[in-house]
Amino acid sequence: MLKKFLFADLDDTLFQTLEKCAVREALEPAAYYSNGSICSYTTPAQRAFFAFVSEGMTVIPTTARSLDAFSRVNLGFTSYVVLNFGGIILQPDGSIERDWQGRMHGLMTAALPGLQALAAHIDAWADKTGYGGRTRLVEDAGTPFFIVVKDPDKVHGNLERIEREVVLPWIADGNGGYCVHRNGNNLAILPTSLDKANAVAYVTERLRREHGEIVTFGMGDSRSDARFMADCDYAIIPRRTQLSKLTVEAL
Repeated sequence: MLKKFLFADLDDTLFQTLEKCAVREALEPAAYYSNGSICSYTTPAQRAFFAFVSEGMTVIPTTARSLDAFSRVNLGFTSYVVLNFGGIILQPDGSIERDWQGRMHGLMTAALPGLQALAAHIDAWADKTGYGGRTRLVEDAGTPFFIVVKDPDKVHGNLERIEREVVLPWIADGNGGYCVHRNGNNLAILPTSLDKANAVAYVTERLRREHGEIVTFGMGDSRSDARFMADCDYAIIPRRTQLSKLTVEAL
């Protein structure tokens, strides 16, 4: 029988913050902030789903979370892990996959000047307009990966304005090596070489060398997850998410 693997996004896919829980009964903690307080919860349906898939397949987290943020997820995984939008791959023993790390470090170092230029451009726009948010460069394990802006008032329309007035014109002006990921209160700008799909393809090839022919499933909530999900044999989309609104709910 072929072995089955589920590449699954985490936040807003297997768990979510309290504000995003459609059902508030029988919630259980799933992830924590660095101060130990609860960050995200699972619903009974999510726990039943996770138990169901864990019986017949291996779940591989495929997330934007960093090493530190992933260490505060309390679900229990036993195989590979994809972090930082595909920037870092953990092996089953929890160590960083060094060949992939070396490849990504070179690509991300080359992309860093562009990220820094865009960050300065966004912050200058914020100073000019009186906007209260600022950019932050996300680095992990000694490698810079992407920049992110969060609206201090959680007004998502403000991030849409930054994307429309600042980021997209900058990309169109000769900076095609970068792309935008906006979902909820997160506006992230990534080098196009940083993609979950690339890391999933790398891990899938590794799994095929280990197990022979396999069956792969992809699961995620965001537009940016669609690329790695499309490369899997089957795709799973949670309802009431950005990706479901763009696909199945739009039919």
